[in-house]
Amino acid sequence: MRLCVLASLRYMRAREQEERVEISEDPAALLRGVLALDENDISRHIVECAIEAHRTLGGPGLLESVYEEALSWELGQRGLEVRRQVSLPIPYKGHVLASPLRIDLVVGGKVVVECKAVTQYNAIFEAQALTYLRLTGMKLGMVINFGERVVKNGIHRVVNGL
Repeated sequence: MRLCVLASLRYMRAREQEERVEISEDPAALLRGVLALDENDISRHIVECAIEAHRTLGGPGLLESVYEEALSWELGQRGLEVRRQVSLPIPYKGHVLASPLRIDLVVGGKVVVECKAVTQYNAIFEAQALTYLRLTGMKLGMVINFGERVVKNGIHRVVNGL
């Protein structure tokens, strides 16, 4: 009886291993749907993930970097490519300035996300996002203020020729 149980456990583990290999054999196949997303599809995911991160962290009151990391994790769980703290050189009259800008998140290579955690929203945040869009050539940016009691009230879309 004991040998049967051990054999069954080995068989189940072997099947689990096979299933894992089958899933990870073609990662490109898993990403095909993600790569086909346009800016609006990506922004929908960003909004949903921002709401989830804000709710899970208990609402406003934390540092911007905490919300940024949680949002990045949520987006990654959905299979979206997320780059954090992306360095953006500043061209000036044929010269690149020594102090680059830092974009909080670039999602799917198409959407710039600026995370804020302030009690008072300022329109300069949108100007900042628009500058990032112009320098990168991207079309959609989002400013998300996690300092709002209801985060959906703190989400602002910024477009550059979309």
